[in-house]
Amino acid sequence: MVKQVVADAVAGRHDRLVALSERLHAHPETAWEERDAARWVGAALAEAGFDVATEYLGFETAFLATAGSGPFRLGICAEYDALPGLGHACGHNLIAATSVGAAAALAPYADELGLRIEVYGTPAEEGGGGKIELLDRGAFAGLDLAMMAHPAPVDVAEARPFAVSHSHVSYHGKAAHAAAYPEQGVNAADAFTVAQVAIGLLRQQLPNTVRVHGVVTRGGEAPNAIPERTEGRWYVRAESLAELAEVEPSVRRCFEAGALATGCELEIVPESQPYAEFRADEAALAAYRRNAEALGRRFATGGMAARMNRASTDMGNVSQVVPAIHPYVGIDSLPALNHQKEFAAQCVGAAAERAIRDAATALAWTAIDVVSARGADR
Repeated sequence: MVKQVVADAVAGRHDRLVALSERLHAHPETAWEERDAARWVGAALAEAGFDVATEYLGFETAFLATAGSGPFRLGICAEYDALPGLGHACGHNLIAATSVGAAAALAPYADELGLRIEVYGTPAEEGGGGKIELLDRGAFAGLDLAMMAHPAPVDVAEARPFAVSHSHVSYHGKAAHAAAYPEQGVNAADAFTVAQVAIGLLRQQLPNTVRVHGVVTRGGEAPNAIPERTEGRWYVRAESLAELAEVEPSVRRCFEAGALATGCELEIVPESQPYAEFRADEAALAAYRRNAEALGRRFATGGMAARMNRASTDMGNVSQVVPAIHPYVGIDSLPALNHQKEFAAQCVGAAAERAIRDAATALAWTAIDVVSARGADR
C-alpha cells in the first residue's frame, strides 16, 4: 500500500518537479558555480519539509537536506551542474528534479518506514569531483544506501563507469615574430602537436578499456607570433583506478615528449582527484530494475546498453565506501546522445517529464524494498 501512496505523491508533485527541471535547464551553471541551482533545489526540499543546511561542509554550492529519524540512512544525490558551452547536455536538471521527487514522496513516511533521508546537493560532477571533495570532509559516511538516477538515451540499470583522471596541461615557450625572428622563438603550440601525435601512436599499445582525450583551450595569441603559452584539458580513463595508475605514466611521457622536442617547459596540474569505478549494490540494483519494469520501463540490451553506462562519475567514489546504485533512465533521445546540444534539447519535453516521474517513483520504491528487506532480515 505504501508504494502506491508514494507513487501518488510523486504524481501529485510532478508539475513542480517539471518546473524545477525546466528552470535549471534554462539557467545552466557550470562546476562550482551552481549558486542558483543549489538554492532552487534546496528550496524545493525545504518546501517539502526537509531541514536544509546550505554551504554544506564549507562548499558554497553544496547542501544537505534531511528528514526522518529512522535507523536506515538513505542518501539521495542531486546533481545540477551543466557543461561549459553545452548547457544541460547531460541532463543534470533531470537528476535534481528526480532526486527531489523521490525524497519528497518518501519524507512523510520516513519514520514509519524507519528511514532517515539525506539529500546531498553535489556540485561539480562534470570534472570537478564534487562528491570526492565532500567525501574527504566526511559526507556520506555510514549511509546504508546512496542512490541517484541519471538520464541517458535509453534505460540501463547498472552503471559501469570508467575511472578517470582530469588534468590541466600547459606549455611555456618564448614568443618571437614568426616571420622576422622565428629562430628566436620556442613554440608552445608545436609542443602540443608533438604530444597529440605521441598519444595517437600510443593508443595502439593501450588496453581497449583505456580512453585518452582532451582539448587545447589556448593555442596562441596571433598567427604572426610564435606561441609562448598553450593550455589544454586532458582526461585519461581506464577500467579501474588500478589500471589508471598503470597507464597514466605512459600518457605523461607523451606530454613530456612535446616539451623535450620543442624546449618548452611542461606543467600538468590535476583538476580534481581521480574518479573511481562503480561498485553497485546488487540487491538494491535488482530492486530498482523490478520497480522500473513495473512502471513500464524497458531496459536496453546489447551495444547500446554498454555505452552510456561507461561514462565516468564521481558517484563511483561514493560507491567505494557505501552501498550505492546509479541507474540510467532513458529519455528517448536517439539519435541524440549525452554531451550533445541535441541531447540538451531533449532534456525538456514529454519524454523527459516521464523520466522524472518514473525514476523518482522507482528510486522511492527501491528504498522501500531495501529497508523492508533489512527489517525482515533482522
